Amino acid sequence: MAAAAIPLAPGVWRVPTVPRDLINTVVFRDDDGQVTLVDTGLKQAPARILAALAEIGSGPPDVTRILLTHAHADHAGGLADLVRRTGAGVGVHRDDAEGIRHGRSAPLDPHTTAGRLLRRNVGFAAAPVAEELHDDQLLDVAGGLRVVHTPGHTPGHVSLLHEPTRVLITGDAIWNMRARMTWPVFAFCTDARLTQATAHRLGELEYDLVAFTHGPEIRAGAREAVRGFLAAPRRFRGGL
Repeated sequence: MAAAAIPLAPGVWRVPTVPRDLINTVVFRDDDGQVTLVDTGLKQAPARILAALAEIGSGPPDVTRILLTHAHADHAGGLADLVRRTGAGVGVHRDDAEGIRHGRSAPLDPHTTAGRLLRRNVGFAAAPVAEELHDDQLLDVAGGLRVVHTPGHTPGHVSLLHEPTRVLITGDAIWNMRARMTWPVFAFCTDARLTQATAHRLGELEYDLVAFTHGPEIRAGAREAVRGFLAAPRRFRGGL
């Protein structure tokens, strides 16, 4: 798969780190050239992320901040390597911060059959956390990035709203695998019911484009599409 930086809005790009848009990183670039990454993909993702940055005229020294939507290996697998290559500080919600510091994924939901069968923790390389995020925090990223705590997939799972461009990043609150909105696989959640409950916050926000960490973005009628899904959701029974 060739490196690709897909423009979402001025100063905002999506970077697919595996084929078919299955896992994405989002890039924000400030007017002064500073770059913020949202999620770091699997362990092998950093090379693709840095190649995509080169496409838009940025490089490792420009990356000053890495934000994580949550502590799972498909979002934090490349973190330690990217921290080493860029020197960037890491921000993650305080309820997932210890998992990042110790390289541990969040626990799985024991109320699901698959969750009980998959109790073995899938880890990743640990990394230092420079900033513990909290709900409704406005981060100084490309004019203002709002933290929206949507726990359930993990205790510290967050979605992010870029207020200047009205781009929403769902994280794993909602997937768009193969351009079809679904819940994340419930077996990978810490609390599947809470995942569904807190996702309704995304229907209350104002945005024009919705970007997913799993699947392609929705550009036209994004908010209406999300609200329609939340009103009549379909349970996804597959997985990565």
